[in-house]
Amino acid sequence: MALTIEMTGPGGPEVLRARDIVVGDPGPDEVRIRQTAIGVNFVDIYFRSGLYSPPSLPAVLGLEGAGFVDAIGENVSHLQPGDRVAYAGMPLGGYAEVRLIPQSRLIELPDAVSDRVAASTLLRGLTAYMLLHEVRSVRPGEWVLVHAAAGGVGQLVSRWAKRLGANVIGTVGSEGKIAAAKAAGADEVLLYKSGDWANDVRRISDNKGVHLAVDGIGGSIFMETLKTIRPFGILGSIGQPAGPVPPVRLEDLGNIAVMRPSVIAAVNDPAFYQRGSKALIAALQDGLSSPIGAEYHLRDAARAQADLEAGKTTGSVILTT
Repeated sequence: MALTIEMTGPGGPEVLRARDIVVGDPGPDEVRIRQTAIGVNFVDIYFRSGLYSPPSLPAVLGLEGAGFVDAIGENVSHLQPGDRVAYAGMPLGGYAEVRLIPQSRLIELPDAVSDRVAASTLLRGLTAYMLLHEVRSVRPGEWVLVHAAAGGVGQLVSRWAKRLGANVIGTVGSEGKIAAAKAAGADEVLLYKSGDWANDVRRISDNKGVHLAVDGIGGSIFMETLKTIRPFGILGSIGQPAGPVPPVRLEDLGNIAVMRPSVIAAVNDPAFYQRGSKALIAALQDGLSSPIGAEYHLRDAARAQADLEAGKTTGSVILTT
């Protein structure tokens, strides 16, 4: 029997229920993995709340995890039982001690990258790679604005942007998160809930605005963020815990671009998945850090989501088995 956390229907954290199940043998091109660490991401909350719909109910959430190969199905040639692996992206099913997954989703882990780091980093790291290399190819000296800079994605984007030679302006929701954002490399940290932070961003960035803004907050913050972009810069909207992104008229954008990049869609492209994973693993081995801000047992997945949703965590959040 394997512990699994099922979502019984859309709603609050209380719809997540623990259940022991029997996981069958892997089919053709499938691998059964025994997980030691599982990433908790805001996209999990979007599925749980009903903003996104799982393929069926009950559903097992989770799009990121790490562990070791327990068994392999037919046609699996490059993996063997005992190999350490991690994954990010669809299909759902991460909140489990044991799961079945297509072999194409699995990334082999080097000894230098632990299961906990991989499970807390792969999806967020691929998001950072997408933003800094695909949405915009960030160059030395450019300005990058990172909202929620103390969060898991925000810290990784900031750290990787600094490795590329960029100047980073971070925003956070409370005084208590400023230190974490600065430790992640933000040159300046502003409170987005007080003051005229948008004008402060423009002033700090040579009175011209930033080349790239990463908005994982949404709501009214999105409209204010548009004011911080310099001509021919870009705003990447990657989340909306503060509410839906308001509609924007094309003629009001001027010479700036807006994108709603989806890392879930991106990792469905095998070329991107392999390219981004290779770059991320190399960066982790070269010193890119990904602090884990909170750790819960798998049985406490509901509490982990509640704390993440309430903004009580900094850094990445993981479940362990």
